[in-house]
Amino acid sequence: MKVLMLGWEFPPFISGGLGTACYGLTKAMNDLGTEVLFVLPKPVASQFSSHVQLMTPAEGSAFNTEYQLSEFQRVKFRTIDTGLSPYQTPGEYAQRMTELQRKVTEATVGGAHASIPLNVLAGGQSGEHYAGDMFGEIDRYARLAGRISTEVSVDVIHAHDWMTYPAGIAAASLTGKPLVVHVHSTEFDRSGEHVNQRIYDIERAGMHRATKVITVSHFTKKLVESRYGVPSDKIEVVYNAIEANGKRNGAKLPDIGRNEKIVLFLGRITMQKGPEYFLAAAKKVLQVYDEVRFIMAGSGDMTRRTIELAAEMGIGHKVLFTGFLRGEDVDRAFRMADLYVMPSVSEPFGIAPLEALSNDVPVLISKQSGVSEILSHVLKVDFWDIDEMANKIIAVLRHPPLHSTLREHGSFEVRKLSWSDSARRCLDIYQRVAAQTAAV
Repeated sequence: MKVLMLGWEFPPFISGGLGTACYGLTKAMNDLGTEVLFVLPKPVASQFSSHVQLMTPAEGSAFNTEYQLSEFQRVKFRTIDTGLSPYQTPGEYAQRMTELQRKVTEATVGGAHASIPLNVLAGGQSGEHYAGDMFGEIDRYARLAGRISTEVSVDVIHAHDWMTYPAGIAAASLTGKPLVVHVHSTEFDRSGEHVNQRIYDIERAGMHRATKVITVSHFTKKLVESRYGVPSDKIEVVYNAIEANGKRNGAKLPDIGRNEKIVLFLGRITMQKGPEYFLAAAKKVLQVYDEVRFIMAGSGDMTRRTIELAAEMGIGHKVLFTGFLRGEDVDRAFRMADLYVMPSVSEPFGIAPLEALSNDVPVLISKQSGVSEILSHVLKVDFWDIDEMANKIIAVLRHPPLHSTLREHGSFEVRKLSWSDSARRCLDIYQRVAAQTAAV
């Protein structure tokens, strides 16, 4: 089985769960003997990679740069120069490009190149022209990925999340191969009811053009059915998992206070992740239990507002904002924690709780998450019920037997989750859609 996989995030591009999922799924497919050609944005230099060794990409055109990672024998990567990254809004992309142009202009001697095309700032070739906005980049990726699809022989095209759906449609149309789209998140998860109509239209077009739609949970499957009008029998659920590395050898951790407990929020600080509910619960906890510090690790469009909110609540001195963490720093944050809390408003899956459990950290998650479907030995609460959230935080911090039970049983439970099982589910889907296409 040969698979053309389309994605925006892969090590060292780690902005969230999408990159982690692509890494785990692709590595498992590699181990199972599946050949994968993964098309993604141009990688950064290897010194920024925290856990993989990159081989230097060969020079080539915008759509002909190929490289491999030392741990993947059957997976090749093609890179397309682009300025896109996951989880951006069109406004954030435009702001980023404007800021890049300002910095380059300031760094140019005498301002001789004050007018620099956005495609050059984004890493594109000077001969490529596009609108200079997020959707222009997506269209450009689709055109170049489409060209790649005509150069290779594959059985299935697998597109991850909405940014790659136009590329998946293009590749499927050019090759006649079946398209599988993988829904890791939807516009309703990211934006609530204030959806970007253009993004929604791209998502819906990809789902309806696909031969099969993979969702990361039944929670997301129901949303895809109700919001996008996709038939239930067209949707397959494939849960995420976690890399089984065993116990980690932890580095010495800094002292925060002998008597202080640590409650951790780790994720993007956006509306979807519920940071304001975390702070509201934190305030209630601190009213009755003062020996606790709340850590918010991550970045996002609500970061500044969340910092201001903590100050307005009078708990700013008890809340530490670390910014975005990656690699070993993520593990260190988990190992420092007495409890991990994920109060997401709408979470298609949620890999972070699995990472917490693998680090022997008790977990409290919202019921509005896909991962709640497969975890039993965790605490669960409605994201909006800050009183119950606070009560459960206090219970874990005050009662060592509860803390110990959650830690031990949760750690055992997470060991049963395997990327190999997820990869086998995908391979079964590939075989069925390939056979279905061949029969037409």
